[in-house]
Amino acid sequence: MSKKNVVIGVTGGVAVYKALDVISRLKKKDINVDVIMTKSACEFITPLSFQSLSQNAVIKNMFDEPKVFEIQHISLAKKADVLVVVPATANIIGKVANGIADDMLSTTIMATNAKVIFAPAMNTNMYNNPIVKENIKKLKSYGYEFINPSSGRLACGDVGDGKLADTEEIAEMILSHLHEPKDLVGKKVLVTAGPTRANIDPVRFLTNRSTGKMGYAIAEEARDRGAEVVLVSGPTSIKAPLGVKIIKVETNEEMLNAVKAEFDTSDIVVKSAAVSDYKPKTYSDKKIKKGPGNLNIELERDNDILKELGTLKKHQILVGFAAESNDVIENAHIKLKKKNLDYIVANNIIESNAGFGSDTNRVTVINRDGKEISLDNMSKRLVGHELFNMILNNK
Repeated sequence: MSKKNVVIGVTGGVAVYKALDVISRLKKKDINVDVIMTKSACEFITPLSFQSLSQNAVIKNMFDEPKVFEIQHISLAKKADVLVVVPATANIIGKVANGIADDMLSTTIMATNAKVIFAPAMNTNMYNNPIVKENIKKLKSYGYEFINPSSGRLACGDVGDGKLADTEEIAEMILSHLHEPKDLVGKKVLVTAGPTRANIDPVRFLTNRSTGKMGYAIAEEARDRGAEVVLVSGPTSIKAPLGVKIIKVETNEEMLNAVKAEFDTSDIVVKSAAVSDYKPKTYSDKKIKKGPGNLNIELERDNDILKELGTLKKHQILVGFAAESNDVIENAHIKLKKKNLDYIVANNIIESNAGFGSDTNRVTVINRDGKEISLDNMSKRLVGHELFNMILNNK
């Protein structure tokens, strides 16, 4: 596969130095980076810093004599797989929104057919100015993408929206656009992840050891392959993947309702959440006080979400997970048939480097015909990659 090319446009703002970290993250992924700096950006930091990190000459002026005979803004526009403006000031956003091309960066943006992404950073009053908002809305309608700024203390001392998004998020968005193949474009993928909680009283609940890592990795893989992704997540400490619609829930009932609301419009549904099978028969609205003897809590069956989806399934491809501690494959085959699944992913939760909390997994994927495909120990993201390969290739 040929090397990917990213053009980074750097405009004048205090956050300009953070663009260096974005470049560093991309270079570590062996991506070629070309940098265009506006005149005002050069007032904040020298082009030499960007040249050192990108290992390419920094382009500053439309009228600089090129190193080779080519029209630079055209050659860069054609070369780019993705063009990212970081930080993006109100000025560059306004220029592009109104068709102004009076420097190297704005001219290159106008000339490229590549995906263009803006990462705004500016004073909170500027960002919330209705003119800037209208320009952003206009550009979005033309297919330009934006990585929303975060809220916090700005360099001017104001507190509010306008702080440059985290550089890890910006790099994540770029890498997502560069990902190949894009074989899920036009598809909607619904993923569930994490545990659910069965409440006992206002301070206590029953849950399990699921961390959500598997489901989040699957959601990221689907996003990078071009799908519209909805992630229904139980309580986790994992950062929500950029570009994914996330619905946070706590209980089995909440997860059931969220999934059913998205199910009809979904093409692929991956139920990787560890849902509570039982809940206390009686919920105490007051904290249960410690008494002299034992405490007995009667449990009753909770909703079987996966089974219900199996009965509702029409065009959807439905994937379930079987987290087992014994008779793993046998139990997975039973679950596959009983719940009308197209695929089931079985794993032994007591194996090392697999199951809950691990960054890796060791699974066997079983299709509706009973064919078993074993995946040896690999990252959970790679498990997601192989799973979608099987689904799309009807294996």
